[in-house]
Amino acid sequence: MAVQFTTTQKQRLIELDAPADKLAACFGSQEERNQGFATLQDELITKNKALLQSLRDGLGRPLLRQMETQLALALVEAGFVEVVTPATLAKEALYRMGIDETHPLWKQIFWLEDGRCLRPMLAPNLYALLSRLGKLWPAPIRIFEVGSCYRKESKGSCHLSEFTMLNLVELGLENSPEQRLQELIALVMAKVGLEYQLVSEESEVYGQTVDVLIAGDLEAASGTWGPHPLDEKWGITESWVGVGFGLERLTMVKGGFGQIRRVGRSLIYLDGARLNL
Repeated sequence: MAVQFTTTQKQRLIELDAPADKLAACFGSQEERNQGFATLQDELITKNKALLQSLRDGLGRPLLRQMETQLALALVEAGFVEVVTPATLAKEALYRMGIDETHPLWKQIFWLEDGRCLRPMLAPNLYALLSRLGKLWPAPIRIFEVGSCYRKESKGSCHLSEFTMLNLVELGLENSPEQRLQELIALVMAKVGLEYQLVSEESEVYGQTVDVLIAGDLEAASGTWGPHPLDEKWGITESWVGVGFGLERLTMVKGGFGQIRRVGRSLIYLDGARLNL
């Protein structure tokens, strides 16, 4: 009878980012299995230590942070202005986005004592800025933000409760929204250096969207355009396009990691490497 790794052994190997085919290995006996586990664990520990040493000897910045900087510089060069907004939202801002107590996203929100919440998305604050900047700057207005968002996400290899979004939006378009959206997606993905495909989807907030898939079927970004029914609540009257990228997902695929927790904000992992080795 074939013998596989125990639950405890599998958990340890998963923590060390063992490939799926290694986790599914079968052995002829418990002794062979335990020896196989010890050998694989040693290999993975060596790999994790090499990652940590590479971080120290290299740029000294995790891949996620490098990506944030590279994308920010590319967008500024393309005529975008970076903005920085609060990490908390008033409940009214969610209502303006069509998110109320009946909306599926409502249960994923981290609420604070004063009735405010940790932002589950960057869009409300960007809407607010566009409504003000539209009165001060001529079109087109191009802004972006890189910042943390918070959701009570379901557990999984591709979900985090705190994650980093890059959202960019252009107000007052010179060309068709669909064409401009594809151009902006191409700009970001060219800088990231990953292959991707575009698919049409339905969003619980925006309705029709264009999603960016990487590594097969992993959603890395979602974009849409207006005029949109939400615009009136924010005083937006001109056409626009916007797209939001999940930077941890891009980093996970770029770095070749099997779990998103390895590249997120953590006290257990650093730039893809496990720390309790």
